[in-house]
Amino acid sequence: MTTPDVPSSAGEPLAQRQVALIDLLDRLLSGGVVLTGDVVLSIADIDLVRISLRALIVSISAQNPSPWAETMPPGGDHGG
Repeated sequence: MTTPDVPSSAGEPLAQRQVALIDLLDRLLSGGVVLTGDVVLSIADIDLVRISLRALIVSISAQNPSPWAETMPPGGDHGG
């Protein structure tokens, strides 16, 4: 990531700090990320299709085990 071109004020101690993308993703996934969005397909101002998207993304750890760990067959094969 890049540092901002505008000078930082005294109230922004981390404004000049560079953060690697992998570090940012690690911090986001350790706490969890909620993604939401809406997609609307319309023609001539008539809505034809509306899709609402919602996702919770979190890393799997000892504190956050996989919800599918108990239901998966031995070997982790999903049958596909």
